[in-house]
Amino acid sequence: MNRLTTPWGAYELARFPEDPRDTLRAWDAADEYLLRHLHGIDDAPPVDLSGTVAVVGDRWGALVTSLAAHATGEIIQITDSFLGQEATRGNLRRGGVEPAAVRLLTARDEPPEHIDVLLIRVPKSLALLEDQLHRLAPSVDADTVVVGTGMVTEIHTSTLKLFERILGPTRTSLAVKKARLIFCSPDPALPRLPSPWPLRYALPSDTGVLAGRTVTNHAGIFCAERLDIGTRFFLRHLPRRHGPERVVDLGCGNGVVGTAAALADPEAEITFVDESYSAVASAEATFQDNVPSGTAKFLVGDGLSALADASVDLVLNNPPFHSHRATTDTAARRMFADARRALRPGGELWVVGNRHLGYHVRLRRLFGNCEVVAGDPKFVVLKAVRR
Repeated sequence: MNRLTTPWGAYELARFPEDPRDTLRAWDAADEYLLRHLHGIDDAPPVDLSGTVAVVGDRWGALVTSLAAHATGEIIQITDSFLGQEATRGNLRRGGVEPAAVRLLTARDEPPEHIDVLLIRVPKSLALLEDQLHRLAPSVDADTVVVGTGMVTEIHTSTLKLFERILGPTRTSLAVKKARLIFCSPDPALPRLPSPWPLRYALPSDTGVLAGRTVTNHAGIFCAERLDIGTRFFLRHLPRRHGPERVVDLGCGNGVVGTAAALADPEAEITFVDESYSAVASAEATFQDNVPSGTAKFLVGDGLSALADASVDLVLNNPPFHSHRATTDTAARRMFADARRALRPGGELWVVGNRHLGYHVRLRRLFGNCEVVAGDPKFVVLKAVRR
């Protein structure tokens, strides 16, 4: 946990799930800079927060938590992250604000009809920003205050061009603590075009049972514009199993791994799990397009926390090793431990990962065993069995 000091007070903030070993903060200089701007800095007047304030991409709720006790208007958070939304709820309670006082929306929900102040934490994915701006454009008018924020490494010429093309004239601030603000003046004369997302494409010939089939990708999911090489390698080395087993695609992304498992074993019940609302929506569309008569569940949540102990036969996992800009194995460690708990005795966890990440060490510690199923100079597919 860490303390964010703002012009309105100090707030104890934590990421979700809370981990005392986690050294990563729940906020950064970009959040600080935006909050100082809203309060009024460098002789600039404070921003009027008495209307509808929409906060998009607030990573761990630092912005919403800071504004909730100060703004007199309605505060709305829009996020694609289940973990970010849960962190927001926890941080609001910690700050003495009931979560019900803030309207928490997902990236798949309809945006508010009108927005007076639009605050955008620039996401890592340019595609997600494009989709968000298209979806929000009908809710802003010439009087809407639009301010974006991000670290200088996150704001590029392409970022500014998106704001200009979709909303209106855009400029940036000077950098402070390696953070920058984006100021956009909405132009009602610009055409309000629909978002080009989701994107659909046919899978290449080296993807096993999925060859030539169509995958659906909502904006912001990992490698939405093409199949990543790690998943492609995994698809060539999936387990060949048959029967009415319970299979989980953990961190499912667009759902190609779980869909391949369903096509290979029509009797299997597949559960798709991800913390991204857009990922689960993508997985559901991919599955329904390719396995219309299959049995599947689609869960947005914190790993396998919604599944009972010893209730799963097979977990397939391509774990992330980034949390926004930070490189970390925290998500992978939690996924592996979660899989061990949820697997039945004799159940298997199959993992694909970059060879240099050394997942085999963690799996041997957790499971007492780990087998290399396949490998090339970059990737390995590992199998661990619950004893």
